[in-house]
Amino acid sequence: MKGRTTYTMIKPDAVSAGNSGAIIKMIEEAGFNIVAIKKTRLNQEVAGKFYAVHRGRPFYQDLCNYMSSGPIVAMILTKDNAVDDFRTLIGATNPSDAAAGTIRQLFATSIEANAIHGSDSDENALIEAGFFFSELERY
Repeated sequence: MKGRTTYTMIKPDAVSAGNSGAIIKMIEEAGFNIVAIKKTRLNQEVAGKFYAVHRGRPFYQDLCNYMSSGPIVAMILTKDNAVDDFRTLIGATNPSDAAAGTIRQLFATSIEANAIHGSDSDENALIEAGFFFSELERY
């Protein structure tokens, strides 16, 4: 069986547009349990560390600039088959390709400002959750 934990963050565009509450409501209505949540702001250094896997790619610096441009809402979520179910809920990275009713179809404004991040594997979910939350904050 797939893991029960995933990590997400509502990105600066969606936070600044006032969509955090609506997005959180969709997450809870989809059966996810929020076990940790915090609103924070990344600086360039922290954004660079989180996205280190993309270092050297042409979009890396723009991504770090964007992710440090305003507050984010970081969350650890639990549910059976958490990663796959959450990826379905958020929709395709490009909002024009996202299925109707998905978070990105409803709230993203572009492929870059796509409203929300979702872990792409059980392993990355745990790594990403650990990046933003200490063990004591998680449960």
